[in-house]
Amino acid sequence: MSDNRAGSQRIGGVLAPVVTPFEADLAPDRKRFIRHCQWLFSQNCGLAPFGTTSEANSMSKGERTSLLDALIAAGIDPSRMMPGTGCCSIIETVELTTHAVKHGCAGVLMLPPFYYKDVREEGLYRYFSEVVQRVGDARLRIYLYHIPPVAIVGITTKLVERLLNAYPNAIAGMKDSSGDWNNTKTFLDAFEESGRSDRTGFDVFVGSETFLLANMRNGGAGTISATANVNPAAIYELYAACVGQSKFENRESKLEQHQARLNVVREVFSSRKFSSMSAALKQAIAIYANDPEWSKVRPPLVELTTEQAKLLSAELKAIGFTMNEIRNTES
Repeated sequence: MSDNRAGSQRIGGVLAPVVTPFEADLAPDRKRFIRHCQWLFSQNCGLAPFGTTSEANSMSKGERTSLLDALIAAGIDPSRMMPGTGCCSIIETVELTTHAVKHGCAGVLMLPPFYYKDVREEGLYRYFSEVVQRVGDARLRIYLYHIPPVAIVGITTKLVERLLNAYPNAIAGMKDSSGDWNNTKTFLDAFEESGRSDRTGFDVFVGSETFLLANMRNGGAGTISATANVNPAAIYELYAACVGQSKFENRESKLEQHQARLNVVREVFSSRKFSSMSAALKQAIAIYANDPEWSKVRPPLVELTTEQAKLLSAELKAIGFTMNEIRNTES
């Protein structure tokens, strides 16, 4: 999942923005969280906890740091982790980022400050610059998180260029969750590693495995995808084939077919028939692990209704979907 390029640690492949289980009182369920992360690791999936699918912005700074501590204590390899640390508060962003860096995480996934709209590029540059300087650690690797459908505030190529010129080692890459392949391609073309010997490269992850094959064909690093929470092995299989870790006969045709199968699964979970993708993913884990406690979400999100849960189960059964070796936490 990671490699060394120009003397610095990099992370690539398939990562899951880990869904966060909650107890009856809505406190994070540490035991289920750790078990799910261990299962993801067993499926060749890295971790990007505290992302959008994780309901991170419904969690406190203390809850996030405590859960990261618990993962490390459980023996989870930090070199395969990219926790989300971006907050509207620059102070909390710095504290969460520092915490992740001290644990040896491969990188951090950082939202822009998303409350104020129509902020200028200069303001965003100052925000990220201030974080880099306040963390003040040569191990820092920031992956900028572009998700305009949610944050509204976005990341531009001009902003990235400024940040790379100022902090060539700290700015490691981005996750593009715009849902627009042309936007991803723009970043790939603008920051292609070749010919830029002044830095260690700029790694582009897509926010949906729907674009994984296209991303890999154009020099991308992989995907940080919500559905990796439930379909990690199949997504990783395509990634591995793209980087030559496994081989398909009739390669190009097989790659396209595999991508098409991934898209079918993604379409089920992204359906507007369900209250949210986070709720649908949790419901799937509840079904396949035979663990109803997994269905809980934090307000303002709401869990799937009984009818929606039945529909999800039926649609997954119809496409032959399974979750390899997942089991109840209590078993």
